[in-house]
Amino acid sequence: MNGFLTLLYKELLRFWKVGFQTVFAPMLSTLLYLLIFSHMLEERVQAYPGVTYTVFLIPGLVIMAMLQNAFANSSSSLIQSIVSGNHIFMLLSPLSYQEIFTAYVLASVVRGLAVGLGIYLITLGFFEIPLYSFAWVFVFALMGTALLGALGIIAGIWAEKFEHLSALQNFIILPLTFLSGVFYTISSLPPFWRGLSYLNPFFYMVDGFRYGFFRTSDVSPYLSLGALAACFLAVSWLTLQMLKTGYKIRR
Repeated sequence: MNGFLTLLYKELLRFWKVGFQTVFAPMLSTLLYLLIFSHMLEERVQAYPGVTYTVFLIPGLVIMAMLQNAFANSSSSLIQSIVSGNHIFMLLSPLSYQEIFTAYVLASVVRGLAVGLGIYLITLGFFEIPLYSFAWVFVFALMGTALLGALGIIAGIWAEKFEHLSALQNFIILPLTFLSGVFYTISSLPPFWRGLSYLNPFFYMVDGFRYGFFRTSDVSPYLSLGALAACFLAVSWLTLQMLKTGYKIRR
């Protein structure tokens, strides 16, 4: 247990010591998204009846920032350790692979929630944002960041250099996030693209999270929760198998 807490503390300290880069910089970039898109589309788009586009956009940007930072936390930490070779000390410790997995995922969740909470509190000072159910918001925030934290572990182990990790972020994580309904509702899409959106797991994270604010969603929040839980279990199983077998890290 002490080893697990030490690893968790190390991962929390790692991103907090450079908080301007890992927490405050993502908050600033997300607020810039809000400023630009709300300025351009506020008078032209209304996603939900009685909800301005800016208010509609805020929960989407919050969950987008949380997901991206949760992924970045575990993936960057692992690849830095592997490239520098100091991951060997973690492997030589009496930590189980389940404890390693849990420590990395929890640290990713904390960073993601810190970024999301910061953005939400800042926007709350300027806009009146409804909150239908804190429970729904928290569940989707927790499970979404945990899923991306687990995905980050896979990416950190698989990538052999930082360029590989950047490619994953730029060509997989970022497009899936942007096409998940952050900036729009999928009900406004043509049937083909709407059907394609249902195959995007990020859509269920965004849609369920937004439901907690507006009590309105494109699909049932229970469907979104089930899809998210299934993805998390599948990704967690794969991650644990990689850690258990020492895939690409015991060499």
